Amino acid sequence: MGRVTPTATAGAELVRQRLAESIRSKQRLLDSECVEQAAQVAELVSTALAAGRKVVFFGNGGSASDAGHLAAELLGRFAYDRPALAAVSLADTTAALTAIGNDYDYGEVFARQVRGLGAPGDVAVALTTSGNSPNVIRALEAARELGLLTVALTGADGGKVAGVVDLCIQVPTDDTPRVQEACLHLGHTICELVERRLHPQADPG
Repeated sequence: MGRVTPTATAGAELVRQRLAESIRSKQRLLDSECVEQAAQVAELVSTALAAGRKVVFFGNGGSASDAGHLAAELLGRFAYDRPALAAVSLADTTAALTAIGNDYDYGEVFARQVRGLGAPGDVAVALTTSGNSPNVIRALEAARELGLLTVALTGADGGKVAGVVDLCIQVPTDDTPRVQEACLHLGHTICELVERRLHPQADPG
């Protein structure tokens, strides 16, 4: 490797700074009520899946990718092989997403899918860093109307979603990247808890 340039040194310092910020946000998370709330969400999801229901994830932008990521952890596998668990990410349905946005309104892209796919006893999980995305709020309202259990993973402020869900996990930061990191961490652990509860015989731990 060549010599370390001043630009690379400055870049490394920014990496350290962001890692330190992430560690601090995770420490606040560790000491918050989010820990118990995440365990509660895992219980709700486990109960729903055991009853033959499904989990419906959705979000915009980076949260859309995280929604697909978490749905895949349940539908595929998280830590070990076991039967598939019923989960879907509404942001992954490209044709439906673009058709609804084009024919109706972008604010309806998740709500209309919830109305078509959701059923009483399912769990709707919204990921939104701001808590104020109109299409996420409409989807949660539609979910509650249909009798789905509703959960949101969002930032410290909570935004409007805090008032339209059964359980709102508000991670203790409003810094968007740190919110996304914290929500994905909690989401991963929720998936792990669900996997362990529903298929403990496969757990090597």
